[in-house]
Order: sequence, then C-alpha cells, then structure tokens
Amino acid sequence: MTQDELKQAVAKEAIKYVVEGAMVGVGTGSTADRFIDELAKIKNRIDGAVASSQKTADRLKAHGIRVVDLNSVGELPVYVDGADEITEHLAMIKGGGGALTREKIVAAVAEKFVCIADESKLVGVLGKFPLPVEVIPMARSHVGRELVKLGGQPALRQGFTTDNGNLILDVYGLTILKPLELEAALNNITGVVTNGLFAQRGADVLLLGTATGVRTIRRK
Repeated sequence: MTQDELKQAVAKEAIKYVVEGAMVGVGTGSTADRFIDELAKIKNRIDGAVASSQKTADRLKAHGIRVVDLNSVGELPVYVDGADEITEHLAMIKGGGGALTREKIVAAVAEKFVCIADESKLVGVLGKFPLPVEVIPMARSHVGRELVKLGGQPALRQGFTTDNGNLILDVYGLTILKPLELEAALNNITGVVTNGLFAQRGADVLLLGTATGVRTIRRK
C-alpha cells in the first residue's frame, strides 16, 4: 500500500470514534485532511467541528461542515489528528504544519484524542523529526540561545507565521528520552508559546496504517 492509501485507511477507521450528534475536534495536516474528507460523508450525523487551524476550518467549510469556535463548546468527545512522530507510549511530536498551539488546545479540551498515522511515523525514541517550538517574535533570539543550552540546534522556519502571528523554531539534534520533562522545560522558557511535544496530553488511541491493515494501540 502507498503512504496515501495508509492515510486513507486510518482516516476511515477514525470515523468509528466520532460521536453522533456531538462536536468533533479536527487536526491539521495531510492525514487530517483525509479524515475531513471522510467526515464529510457523515456530516449530517454530527453537530459540527472545532478546527485546529485556519487551513482545517477552510477545508471543513468547503465540505459544508459547520465550524464552531472552541470557546462556545462545552464538551468535545473526540479529537482526531495526525502526528509527525509517535511512540508506542503515545507521546508525539506534532507541528510540522505549524498548528501546534491550537492543536494542543483542542486536544486538552477533548475527552479522547485519536491519533491517525501511517507506520512510518511510529518511532522508538522521539527527536529525529525536528521539534517545532512556537515563539513570540521578539523572543526569537533569547529562546534560540536557551534551546542550544538544552542540546538542540534551532532553525527559524523561513517565511512562516502561525495562525497566532508567531514564529516557529524547528529544533534539530534532539534525542528525547524523557518527553514529559522536556515538554515542561521548553514551556518554561520565557517567550515560548508552546512546543510540539504532546506527552502531558498524548494520544489515547493510535490508529496506525500498516501493510496488513490498521493496527490499534491504546493508552495503557
């Protein structure tokens, strides 16, 4: 199966986790896009969607799916999103598309986080994929220096601004053995909005697309 077919398979499987008559949180990225396309087929069975980025909101609206501001939502039974890297313990690196802050907010509200990914995203140790860190523009240099102290090699994502008007520093060279500790340490750097480690709020379920079908891994 091609990578695209694997993404399609997990997107279809994720529909089983959508709660009828309720809101659904929707992530950002190529795999999340496949989920949106599948969600469109059952749009009359959901109350609407909360989008983790403007790009996702635009795609949802193009399919005729009602997009609702998170502040007006009392309950969010499920959030479906992809990952750039994920471990068997369901800690992730996210933010390759630059939507990490809003993704993290929607994930925090959701009762269940379903991650959909192809098997290339499953890793033993996080860090080969550069870790995105969203930064207030005036703090870029300060945060960069602090990231170097932590052993990283930060690079400004050129020509990119987040939906929140901030910058992204992609941090290379990390071997993340303790994702919970690093997530907290990064968020304590003044000027950091958030980082792409999803360890404190990892996935509850991983739907992993493999050559032999969709493998389900649940939080232990």
